[in-house]
Amino acid sequence: MTITVLIVDDQAMVRAGFAAVLDAQPGISVLGQAANGQEAVALAHELRPDVVVMDVRMPVMNGLEATRALQTPPRSSDYVPRVLVLTTFDVDDYVYEALRAGASGFLLKDALPEDLVAAVRIVAGGEALLAPSVTRRLIEDFARTAPPRRVESELLASLTARETEVLALVGRGWSNTEIAAGLFIAEQTVKTHVSKLFSKLGLRDRVQAVVFAYDVALVQPGG
Repeated sequence: MTITVLIVDDQAMVRAGFAAVLDAQPGISVLGQAANGQEAVALAHELRPDVVVMDVRMPVMNGLEATRALQTPPRSSDYVPRVLVLTTFDVDDYVYEALRAGASGFLLKDALPEDLVAAVRIVAGGEALLAPSVTRRLIEDFARTAPPRRVESELLASLTARETEVLALVGRGWSNTEIAAGLFIAEQTVKTHVSKLFSKLGLRDRVQAVVFAYDVALVQPGG
């Protein structure tokens, strides 16, 4: 099965470079390119790519606004793509909000070509691109000043004690294998707990789970 991709960046040379790298890979096809978020949203609904590789800072509509728009489709459409956000360390605030908006992860713009290819495959496969050394630092930075959100705090109460415990460990960046070892339970049991808590909280992947855990202060910055 071919993974289809839309490249979004306001710099033509960057778009062309990413497109060349991805199109050269077996099983990946770049359907189109967009120069801003507004073009991205329109083109995504027209072409329906599996993954949108999204820059953050762009004219007309930035990547954050475009990501949010793509994750909340109109009633007439059921199309919701996976969004891989491109960023640099000097736009951390945009990245954090992009994750809240529903992005499946992010990649640094100076990443190696093989990292871009791997990231697209990971996101297209339904997994979150969650690099604890970077993503958790971003979330911690903004969680320090963001108070718990009431709606999400109420949702937290719907979890069992074990599901809450698992969520806290997911929030710390632990894998299912690490959680199983830490709680002395089977990995399949962990997967079941993760699936149930995702369903109860309306979460799609582990990136959103990490953001949620910090939002409700279940995980403390630096903890």
